Amino acid sequence: MQNLVVNGSNFPLCDNGQLQNVADWSHDVAIALAEREGLKLREVHFEIINIMRDYYDQYNIAPIRKLLKKDIGEMLSELKANDDYLISLFPGGVMHQGLRVAGLPRAMLDAEIEPVTKVRLAAKPADVKHYVSEFEFNGNKYRVYPNGNLVDSSEWNEELAEFMANKEDIQLTDDHWRVIKFLRKFYFQYGITPMVKLLVKHIAREYKQSFSEDELYTLFPDGPARQGSRIAGLPEPQGCIDP
Repeated sequence: MQNLVVNGSNFPLCDNGQLQNVADWSHDVAIALAEREGLKLREVHFEIINIMRDYYDQYNIAPIRKLLKKDIGEMLSELKANDDYLISLFPGGVMHQGLRVAGLPRAMLDAEIEPVTKVRLAAKPADVKHYVSEFEFNGNKYRVYPNGNLVDSSEWNEELAEFMANKEDIQLTDDHWRVIKFLRKFYFQYGITPMVKLLVKHIAREYKQSFSEDELYTLFPDGPARQGSRIAGLPEPQGCIDP
């Protein structure tokens, strides 16, 4: 096991040089981590590092590249969201070297978390309303994970969404469809399904009508991210899904 020594204290590292414990991170630890990689941190480095750390504190996952660049562009400037600028700060890559110096784990896309090659079978609890293995609709069979999300997202269509929603005692309204369509747009733009905090933040930018967490839970009582992703035909969100 590797250790990082900072001011007389030992901090365990993973084999790839990342901190084992995100909570061990500090300004001094960041400087020591950067020195291991031949970097001398300046304020401009910490501008990016702090955005990554704030994102992790808020969502409990590291940001993927597209969302990180979006936040950098909005919080700092579009110039600082440029790939060339980020490489000038972190020659080893902002999503690898940058995250290591920030003391954060590597960001993962939904597709990296669980392959869609095999459906795990599970006993169906009595209070579960969604499908847990497979079901038939319009003469076709659809496979789902035990959490109810489609194995093959490309099979999704609006009629299927209505059918899956009815199974969960939800009659889709215009507001439901706004959320569902936003979930799908977000997924195909960024490669992840947003958990509820991300959903609230970004959906307000998409529509003049924003949704509070309470309003989203009224639409999707089993969780706007969890239940919403099922009906939208998307993988289950990563990180802290629904509070």
